[in-house]
Parts: sequence; structure tokens; C-alpha cells
Amino acid sequence: MGWLQRIFGGNKEEAPTEAVAQDAPAAEAPADIPAERVGLNGEYDQSGLAKRVAAAFDQDASVADIETVWVAQTGGTVVLKGQAPSQEQLNRLIEIANEQSGAEAVNAEQVTVG
Repeated sequence: MGWLQRIFGGNKEEAPTEAVAQDAPAAEAPADIPAERVGLNGEYDQSGLAKRVAAAFDQDASVADIETVWVAQTGGTVVLKGQAPSQEQLNRLIEIANEQSGAEAVNAEQVTVG
């Protein structure tokens, strides 16, 4: 089970389009939607940033199989919680999350390594 489905219960109808899954520039989203609220397919979504981060985690083979870390958001901050298998993988999760449009910061204080 992937990140998106595990955390948000995503189904095929909610699956991201390829452009959004690869983090389309915010300019492609409607101007009245804050970047952190842009959903998987460009629609308004309260958890849009977290869902796009989860979709990006699903696409990266080095972190796709991690099932012990959770992703959420508080405004433009991506919040990671749980236990990462290694510091290298946690660093990759943080890097991927930071790359998403609308991500102002990543808080990994609630992640342990080991």
C-alpha cells in the first residue's frame, strides 16, 4: 500500500495527474488557491500539500516502501511523524517534501530514526 492510499485512503479517481504528481508549478493552479491548498489535480484541497507530498513519496523508490512515517500539514509546513528506518531515508523524505510547491518548511521533530 502506498503513502497516498495509506494516509488519505486515495483511490483511482483521486490519483494525481502526471503533471501534478511531478509538482506542477503553482502558476498552473487557479490563482485564488494558496499553493499549500492545491490538491492532486489542481483543485482546492485542505490537505493538498500533504497529499502531493505523499504522492511524491510514492514515486521515489528509495522511500516508497516506508510504512512507519506519516505526513500531514499545518499551513505551508509539512509535518512528518513516526519512525524512519535510517537517517538517510529521513533526509530524503525531507528533501522531497521541501521540493513541493507551497512547502515553506518541513517539521520532522516527531520522527525517530531506527
